[in-house]
Amino acid sequence: MTSTPRTPRRALLLAGLLAAAPLAALAQAPAPYPTRVVTIIVPFAPGGGTDIAARLVAVKLGQKWGQSVVVENRTGAGGLIGAEAVSKAKPDGYTLLVGNVGTQSINPSLYKMPYDPDKAFTPISLFAELPFAFVVNPNVKATTPKELIALAKAEPGKLTYASSGQGGSPHLTAEIFQQATGVKFTHVPYKGGGPAMADLMAGHVDMLFASILETSGYVKAGKLRALAVTSAQRSPAMPEVPTLAELGVNNAESGSWVALLGPAGLPAGLAEKIAADVHEIVGSADTRAALIAQGATPRGGTPAELQQTIAADKERYGKVIKAGGIRID
Repeated sequence: MTSTPRTPRRALLLAGLLAAAPLAALAQAPAPYPTRVVTIIVPFAPGGGTDIAARLVAVKLGQKWGQSVVVENRTGAGGLIGAEAVSKAKPDGYTLLVGNVGTQSINPSLYKMPYDPDKAFTPISLFAELPFAFVVNPNVKATTPKELIALAKAEPGKLTYASSGQGGSPHLTAEIFQQATGVKFTHVPYKGGGPAMADLMAGHVDMLFASILETSGYVKAGKLRALAVTSAQRSPAMPEVPTLAELGVNNAESGSWVALLGPAGLPAGLAEKIAADVHEIVGSADTRAALIAQGATPRGGTPAELQQTIAADKERYGKVIKAGGIRID
């Protein structure tokens, strides 16, 4: 009787593996993203610099992805309420956070956090910087920071500065300036940037550090005088105003930045994909022009670069807060 030759066991195993390989590749391939609405939470009220920049980028992301990208404002507690909501969201990329220097780097030194700030989020990408302008009421007899420093040293504590609130980045920018120059101003905190700006123009306070978005129109109208910008380079939205460093005031650079983050556990590949899309958008001519027109400086970057920015600013502002004895009562 003739027997049928048996296929060697190793050959059968190899054939099975080859047949399964395409299925395994399909199983490991990243799922399309997004396939439904993406919600971006802004933890501040509508109309501020962070919100305006976020909405502009959200529109562009929606156009690129072919899906709706909805901006939702959840305000309160210096940004903690909105940030906490994202920290509890499913890490699938459909709920994202627009954070800034305050929510990610300053708040941990001021508040009892409802989450671990070092572990609650997945950094994705910067998308804008919000340089600050150092502005004074026109009645203040100073046209440069050095003239203002001389006035402040002649009568310590007499000059007053407004801020959008205790512990916010405008407050800490003024604190950095004071620590760098050895002067002493009197802080007048307000509940928001609008009331602070109104009282500055009315002459009830002398000066303010605020985003170029908030100040440039008033400077151009002659209602405020810009002494300097606090960023490392001149702002493209206010190119005629020099930096503090150009005017001889060193170690006083400050301001805010705006970034996109997801909940902890967001897959690295997805974070990198979103970061690449953001980088492409903020690098486009129309988006750059729109951000600059709003007083922002376009910035892209990787998740790793954002993490480095958050960590470096957390350390820096933590020292400023401690040195200034700043606290939230």
